[in-house]
Amino acid sequence: MNFKDWDKDTKPRYLVVNADEGEPGTCKDREIMRKDPHKLIEGCLVAGRAMNATAAYIYIRGEFYHEAAVLQTAINEAYKDGLIGKNACGSGYDFDVYVHRGAGAYVCGEETSLIESLEGKPGKPRLKPPFPAAVGLFGCPSTVANVETIA
Repeated sequence: MNFKDWDKDTKPRYLVVNADEGEPGTCKDREIMRKDPHKLIEGCLVAGRAMNATAAYIYIRGEFYHEAAVLQTAINEAYKDGLIGKNACGSGYDFDVYVHRGAGAYVCGEETSLIESLEGKPGKPRLKPPFPAAVGLFGCPSTVANVETIA
């Protein structure tokens, strides 16, 4: 798919957020999820709307139990307040946010490995092309970004 065919593609689009922070000593994404999860959720909504995505999947490192719980609580609050879900913010736009806990494989930090893991497959890198922007999550156009970028 090229840029001029972007609007013609009728498949759903997905935003995939890489929260599988695996580098030793790195905790920038973890701190955002711990202390300001709504910032990430709102960023997902803005980015999702910009790319006309139907959902965001936040792939969080399996060991981040507390962060996953905090993030899920914030997502539940956002649904309750009508910020995400059907008719998000009263805009007529439907947008869902899901948290998926990874299995702890370091390689899942690579975008296609992460997508494979989200789909329930072993987290192994895909051959490229095609790139995730054309054939990503569930075979649909997807944008993969990290927590810091989206928040």
